[in-house]
Amino acid sequence: MSDQNAQTGGKPASAEEAATSKYGIVRWWQRFSFRHETAAQFIVFFLLSNGVTVLQLIMMPVLKAIFNGTSLVGTNFQIWHMGTVGGKPYYLFDYAAGAISNGGGGGLAYFLAVEITLLIAQIINFFLQRNITFKSNSSVWKAAFWYLLAYIIITIIAAALQGWYKDPIYGFFQHSLNWGTVGTTVADLVTMIINSAISFWVFFPIFKVIFKQVPDEETKQEA
Repeated sequence: MSDQNAQTGGKPASAEEAATSKYGIVRWWQRFSFRHETAAQFIVFFLLSNGVTVLQLIMMPVLKAIFNGTSLVGTNFQIWHMGTVGGKPYYLFDYAAGAISNGGGGGLAYFLAVEITLLIAQIINFFLQRNITFKSNSSVWKAAFWYLLAYIIITIIAAALQGWYKDPIYGFFQHSLNWGTVGTTVADLVTMIINSAISFWVFFPIFKVIFKQVPDEETKQEA
Protein backbone atom coordinates (compact mmCIF):
# COMPACT_ATOMS: atom_id res chain seq x y z
CA MET A 1 0.00 0.00 0.00
CA SER A 2 1.35 3.40 -0.94
CA ASP A 3 1.88 6.20 1.60
CA GLN A 4 -0.97 8.09 -0.05
CA ASN A 5 -3.29 5.12 0.35
CA ALA A 6 -2.28 4.76 4.00
CA GLN A 7 -3.26 8.39 4.58
CA THR A 8 -6.72 7.75 3.15
CA GLY A 9 -7.44 4.78 5.42
CA GLY A 10 -6.54 2.12 2.87
CA LYS A 11 -8.75 3.51 0.10
CA PRO A 12 -7.33 4.12 -3.40
CA ALA A 13 -6.12 7.66 -3.96
CA SER A 14 -7.45 7.81 -7.53
CA ALA A 15 -9.95 6.18 -9.85
CA GLU A 16 -7.09 4.51 -11.70
CA GLU A 17 -5.83 2.88 -8.50
CA ALA A 18 -9.38 1.73 -7.74
CA ALA A 19 -9.63 -0.09 -11.08
CA THR A 20 -7.78 -3.30 -10.27
CA SER A 21 -9.83 -5.93 -12.12
CA LYS A 22 -8.55 -7.61 -15.28
CA TYR A 23 -12.05 -7.33 -16.80
CA GLY A 24 -12.77 -4.11 -18.69
CA ILE A 25 -16.39 -3.68 -17.62
CA VAL A 26 -15.45 -4.25 -13.98
CA ARG A 27 -12.60 -1.73 -14.22
CA TRP A 28 -15.04 0.79 -15.68
CA TRP A 29 -17.45 0.20 -12.79
CA GLN A 30 -14.67 0.51 -10.23
CA ARG A 31 -13.62 3.88 -11.71
CA PHE A 32 -17.24 5.03 -11.91
CA SER A 33 -17.86 4.02 -8.29
CA PHE A 34 -14.79 5.93 -7.15
CA ARG A 35 -15.72 9.11 -9.03
CA HIS A 36 -19.49 8.97 -8.44
CA GLU A 37 -19.91 7.14 -5.15
CA THR A 38 -23.51 8.14 -4.39
CA ALA A 39 -24.69 7.45 -7.95
CA ALA A 40 -23.04 4.01 -7.89
CA GLN A 41 -24.57 3.26 -4.50
CA PHE A 42 -28.00 4.25 -5.78
CA ILE A 43 -27.67 1.94 -8.81
CA VAL A 44 -26.70 -1.03 -6.62
CA PHE A 45 -29.41 -0.07 -4.10
CA PHE A 46 -31.95 -0.01 -6.94
CA LEU A 47 -30.95 -3.44 -8.25
CA LEU A 48 -30.92 -5.08 -4.82
CA SER A 49 -34.18 -3.44 -3.83
CA ASN A 50 -35.87 -4.77 -6.95
CA GLY A 51 -34.52 -8.22 -6.19
CA VAL A 52 -35.99 -8.02 -2.69
CA THR A 53 -39.29 -6.79 -4.16
CA VAL A 54 -39.43 -9.88 -6.40
CA LEU A 55 -38.85 -12.00 -3.30
CA GLN A 56 -41.78 -10.25 -1.60
CA LEU A 57 -44.01 -10.88 -4.60
CA ILE A 58 -43.20 -14.58 -4.29
CA MET A 59 -43.53 -14.78 -0.52
CA MET A 60 -46.77 -12.82 -0.17
CA PRO A 61 -49.09 -15.26 -2.03
CA VAL A 62 -47.45 -18.21 -0.27
CA LEU A 63 -47.93 -16.78 3.22
CA LYS A 64 -51.41 -15.58 2.37
CA ALA A 65 -52.37 -19.08 1.20
CA ILE A 66 -50.98 -20.56 4.42
CA PHE A 67 -52.87 -18.13 6.68
CA ASN A 68 -56.06 -18.33 4.60
CA GLY A 69 -56.37 -21.92 5.74
CA THR A 70 -56.69 -20.84 9.36
CA SER A 71 -59.35 -19.22 11.52
CA LEU A 72 -57.29 -16.00 11.48
CA VAL A 73 -59.23 -14.89 8.39
CA GLY A 74 -62.27 -14.52 10.63
CA THR A 75 -60.35 -12.59 13.30
CA ASN A 76 -60.97 -8.87 12.99
CA PHE A 77 -57.88 -6.64 13.07
CA GLN A 78 -58.85 -2.98 12.90
CA ILE A 79 -56.87 -0.70 15.19
CA TRP A 80 -56.15 3.03 15.57
CA HIS A 81 -59.39 4.58 14.39
CA MET A 82 -58.40 7.74 12.49
CA GLY A 83 -61.81 9.08 11.47
CA THR A 84 -63.89 8.43 8.36
CA VAL A 85 -63.13 8.25 4.63
CA GLY A 86 -66.04 8.27 2.21
CA GLY A 87 -68.45 7.75 5.08
CA LYS A 88 -66.63 4.62 6.27
CA PRO A 89 -64.58 4.26 9.48
CA TYR A 90 -60.88 4.66 8.71
CA TYR A 91 -58.34 2.61 10.67
CA LEU A 92 -54.59 2.89 10.46
CA PHE A 93 -54.44 -0.91 10.26
CA ASP A 94 -57.68 -1.92 8.58
CA TYR A 95 -58.08 -5.68 8.16
CA ALA A 96 -61.74 -6.49 8.74
CA ALA A 97 -62.68 -10.11 9.33
CA GLY A 98 -63.62 -12.17 6.28
CA ALA A 99 -61.96 -13.14 3.02
CA ILE A 100 -61.16 -10.28 0.65
CA SER A 101 -62.83 -12.16 -2.20
CA ASN A 102 -66.06 -12.01 -0.18
CA GLY A 103 -65.81 -8.32 0.63
CA GLY A 104 -63.86 -8.66 3.87
CA GLY A 105 -60.45 -7.27 4.70
CA GLY A 106 -58.62 -10.56 5.14
CA GLY A 107 -58.60 -10.27 8.91
CA LEU A 108 -55.56 -10.99 11.03
CA ALA A 109 -54.48 -13.55 8.41
CA TYR A 110 -53.90 -10.88 5.75
CA PHE A 111 -52.18 -8.56 8.22
CA LEU A 112 -49.71 -11.27 9.24
CA ALA A 113 -49.06 -12.27 5.62
CA VAL A 114 -48.21 -8.67 4.73
CA GLU A 115 -46.13 -7.86 7.79
CA ILE A 116 -44.16 -11.13 7.90
CA THR A 117 -43.37 -10.73 4.21
CA LEU A 118 -42.15 -7.18 4.78
CA LEU A 119 -40.17 -8.13 7.89
CA ILE A 120 -38.29 -11.00 6.22
CA ALA A 121 -37.63 -8.90 3.14
CA GLN A 122 -36.30 -5.97 5.17
CA ILE A 123 -33.99 -8.18 7.24
CA ILE A 124 -32.50 -9.55 4.03
CA ASN A 125 -32.35 -6.05 2.56
CA PHE A 126 -30.57 -4.74 5.65
CA PHE A 127 -27.59 -7.07 5.25
CA LEU A 128 -27.47 -6.81 1.45
CA GLN A 129 -27.43 -3.03 1.48
CA ARG A 130 -25.01 -2.79 4.41
CA ASN A 131 -22.46 -5.24 3.02
CA ILE A 132 -22.78 -4.77 -0.75
CA THR A 133 -24.16 -1.31 -1.50
CA PHE A 134 -22.55 0.77 1.22
CA LYS A 135 -19.78 -1.61 2.35
CA SER A 136 -20.30 -0.37 5.88
CA ASN A 137 -17.96 -1.38 8.69
CA SER A 138 -19.61 0.64 11.45
CA SER A 139 -21.45 -0.95 14.36
CA VAL A 140 -24.07 -3.37 13.04
CA TRP A 141 -26.07 -3.04 16.28
CA LYS A 142 -26.33 0.75 16.03
CA ALA A 143 -27.31 0.48 12.38
CA ALA A 144 -29.87 -2.23 13.21
CA PHE A 145 -31.42 -0.03 15.91
CA TRP A 146 -31.90 2.94 13.58
CA TYR A 147 -33.05 0.64 10.79
CA LEU A 148 -35.69 -0.92 13.06
CA LEU A 149 -36.89 2.52 14.14
CA ALA A 150 -37.12 3.65 10.52
CA TYR A 151 -38.92 0.42 9.59
CA ILE A 152 -41.57 0.95 12.27
CA ILE A 153 -42.17 4.57 11.23
CA ILE A 154 -42.34 3.69 7.52
CA THR A 155 -44.69 0.77 8.25
CA ILE A 156 -47.07 3.14 10.05
CA ILE A 157 -46.91 5.69 7.22
CA ALA A 158 -47.42 3.00 4.58
CA ALA A 159 -50.39 1.61 6.52
CA ALA A 160 -51.93 5.09 6.73
CA LEU A 161 -51.55 5.60 2.98
CA GLN A 162 -52.95 2.13 2.27
CA GLY A 163 -56.25 3.22 3.76
CA TRP A 164 -56.66 5.55 0.76
CA TYR A 165 -55.72 3.25 -2.09
CA LYS A 166 -56.38 -0.31 -0.91
CA ASP A 167 -60.17 -0.43 -1.41
CA PRO A 168 -60.15 1.27 -4.84
CA ILE A 169 -57.43 -1.10 -6.10
CA TYR A 170 -59.23 -4.23 -4.93
CA GLY A 171 -62.56 -2.89 -6.15
CA PHE A 172 -61.11 -2.18 -9.59
CA PHE A 173 -59.54 -5.60 -10.16
CA GLN A 174 -62.25 -7.65 -8.44
CA HIS A 175 -65.42 -5.88 -9.52
CA SER A 176 -64.76 -3.30 -12.25
CA LEU A 177 -62.77 -5.83 -14.29
CA ASN A 178 -64.75 -8.73 -12.82
CA TRP A 179 -61.59 -10.80 -12.36
CA GLY A 180 -62.73 -12.41 -9.11
CA THR A 181 -60.00 -14.45 -7.40
CA VAL A 182 -57.46 -13.48 -10.07
CA GLY A 183 -58.29 -9.84 -9.40
CA THR A 184 -57.60 -10.38 -5.70
CA THR A 185 -54.17 -11.82 -6.48
CA VAL A 186 -53.34 -8.97 -8.87
CA ALA A 187 -54.49 -6.41 -6.30
CA ASP A 188 -52.27 -8.11 -3.70
CA LEU A 189 -49.29 -7.69 -6.02
CA VAL A 190 -50.12 -4.06 -6.81
CA THR A 191 -50.42 -3.10 -3.14
CA MET A 192 -47.16 -4.91 -2.34
CA ILE A 193 -45.40 -3.03 -5.17
CA ILE A 194 -46.73 0.29 -3.84
CA ASN A 195 -45.46 -0.56 -0.34
CA SER A 196 -42.07 -1.49 -1.79
CA ALA A 197 -41.92 1.76 -3.77
CA ILE A 198 -42.58 3.80 -0.63
CA SER A 199 -39.81 1.95 1.20
CA PHE A 200 -37.46 2.33 -1.76
CA TRP A 201 -37.54 6.12 -1.91
CA VAL A 202 -37.46 6.60 1.85
CA PHE A 203 -34.75 4.10 2.79
CA PHE A 204 -31.91 5.23 0.50
CA PRO A 205 -31.21 8.52 2.34
CA ILE A 206 -31.63 6.68 5.66
CA PHE A 207 -29.07 4.07 4.59
CA LYS A 208 -26.65 6.81 3.58
CA VAL A 209 -26.72 8.00 7.19
CA ILE A 210 -26.69 4.73 9.14
CA PHE A 211 -24.38 2.65 6.90
CA LYS A 212 -21.07 4.40 7.31
CA GLN A 213 -17.47 3.53 6.56
CA VAL A 214 -15.23 4.37 9.50
CA PRO A 215 -11.46 4.10 9.96
CA ASP A 216 -10.19 0.76 11.25
CA GLU A 217 -9.28 2.27 14.63
CA GLU A 218 -12.89 3.34 15.27
CA THR A 219 -14.18 -0.08 14.20
CA LYS A 220 -11.89 -1.80 16.74
CA GLN A 221 -13.05 0.55 19.51
CA GLU A 222 -16.76 -0.13 18.73
CA ALA A 223 -16.10 -3.89 18.70
